Amino acid sequence: MTPMNPLPAIGVVFIVDDDISFLRSASRLLRAAGYPVQAFESAKKFLEQLSPEMSGCVVADLQMPGMNGLELQETLRKTANPLPVIFLSGQGDIPTTVRAMRQGAEDFLTKLSPKEALLDAVRRALMRDAQERKQRERLRNLRERFAALTGRELEVLGHVVRGRLNKQIAADLGINVRTVKLHRTSLTRKLQVQSVAELTKLVEESGLFKSDKVE
Repeated sequence: MTPMNPLPAIGVVFIVDDDISFLRSASRLLRAAGYPVQAFESAKKFLEQLSPEMSGCVVADLQMPGMNGLELQETLRKTANPLPVIFLSGQGDIPTTVRAMRQGAEDFLTKLSPKEALLDAVRRALMRDAQERKQRERLRNLRERFAALTGRELEVLGHVVRGRLNKQIAADLGINVRTVKLHRTSLTRKLQVQSVAELTKLVEESGLFKSDKVE
């Protein structure tokens, strides 16, 4: 089967289902559509080989012995690699569907849904994973930049993003204005920004001072 639109950046579709016959048929469908597939008979077996580098999405049965689909979703959310999850169920269950979607599921389908619905959900999930992976990588890079700052530079940074003037910062920290200027120059160099607006945007994006009360 050839998809109507170009595939998103290829990631692996991890199918988790204790129904071996369905596992095989879903794998055939997705491989025919051009997706790399890995199949697992239990959530436990899938999680045993999960690593931060793995990209893709998870297609999981809702009801499985041992760890069920919702428990798998919750476990994934707590890892460094929270892959998007698409649920498949033998029958519709509105409360469970609502819970799954609130926890971030990409879609919730029954096993009798049209094949096109599954393929569309997989396409969306893979695109979402690529976007979220890019965002996490940017956040890691930002935090590495902030980690290079000294304790005093972090103090000055906290005052700068609050809109404090150099003389106010100097008075608050008990240092002279020239020293404040030197720290600000170092901040812009290490964080690779040119203005206070850029600096503030980076701080907000990194969540560096999110627990602090802004004056």
